[in-house]
Amino acid sequence: MDFSTKIPDGDTHERSVCNTCGFVDYQNPKIVAGAVISHEGKILLCKRAIEPRAGFWTLPAGFLENHEQPEEGAKREAFEEAVARIELDGLIGIYTVKRLSQVQMFFRAHFAGPPSFQAGDETTDAALFAWDDIPWDEIAFPSVTWMLHRWREGEDGMPDLSRFSVAV
Repeated sequence: MDFSTKIPDGDTHERSVCNTCGFVDYQNPKIVAGAVISHEGKILLCKRAIEPRAGFWTLPAGFLENHEQPEEGAKREAFEEAVARIELDGLIGIYTVKRLSQVQMFFRAHFAGPPSFQAGDETTDAALFAWDDIPWDEIAFPSVTWMLHRWREGEDGMPDLSRFSVAV
């Protein structure tokens, strides 16, 4: 296909447009879903086995798959990264990382049953940390720090928006 960059009719942004058929190749933000999983005041963190930031600690999170709701994605990522089955307790926050074209949605969560977790395919370790034991200098991404602090602040002022997510 032969593409050029131009503003399509009725649009306001430059896009990559096929010169033959007019197909517009929209580039849109990626949506990340994850969870702060807590048990008795401790938080589950995973040490990354993959880039970016291999060897650093993060919350279980990742990009949504097509046709997946954020809640489903957060649960799937917890299982993929920490072999943990979880229940969600509500939305902590939605953050935009503009320079990366990402929208990140994180949920409060707890284990579905007795705590059970281990390193998944994308992690080398998974562990529960008390707040004062979190390895802050080894946190993979700024958004993890934001989410952890928002989690610690509690639910005051943050409504449970998860009930507004509807599969259509």
